[in-house]
Amino acid sequence: MTQAAPIEFLPPEEMARANFYALIARLFYAPPDSALLKAIATEKLEGEGIAAAWSELAQAAATADPEDVRDEYDTVFVGTGKAQVTPYTCAYSIRYSNEAPLVDLRGELARLGLGRKAEANEPEDHIAALCDAMRHLVAEQKRSLEEQKRFFERWIGPTFGPLCAAIERNDKTRFYKSVAKFAKSFFELEQTGFELL
Repeated sequence: MTQAAPIEFLPPEEMARANFYALIARLFYAPPDSALLKAIATEKLEGEGIAAAWSELAQAAATADPEDVRDEYDTVFVGTGKAQVTPYTCAYSIRYSNEAPLVDLRGELARLGLGRKAEANEPEDHIAALCDAMRHLVAEQKRSLEEQKRFFERWIGPTFGPLCAAIERNDKTRFYKSVAKFAKSFFELEQTGFELL
């Protein structure tokens, strides 16, 4: 008889981080359906800082109509022609025309054993893909905090501020303003935690 491998449980704070990354990824990948809106609306989060942003998101979810949120998502992030707000983070990080961050990102993901699924249409610098990669590093691969920090500081840290600001400034966003505020609050918390390492 072979011995089963021990089950490794994540500490609650790491599971919470992974869940927040998963939620942000899901909200930016596609508009939430009524079940997700209801789940967000009924979940409580205690404390200050991020809890206030969560409370605003929960309130927005409680009053949101799924069809209106879908229209908002399509108008702002998809659009006809050019999106009003791009969810692709390279748009917020390229400083020189000879930079190729997407090539660098693909190389780093490959080194981490991650890559785009064959059925995925979005490039890897989509904020949803980056959040899913971080979720994977935290919950699936259980990478060290130093490795998580390197990935976050290279790909999410420099871009979340401009992305969230663009969403908050847009006059067509209603529900996604609260998503941006929550995402920014969470990313700032992550950034502060990584700076303490």
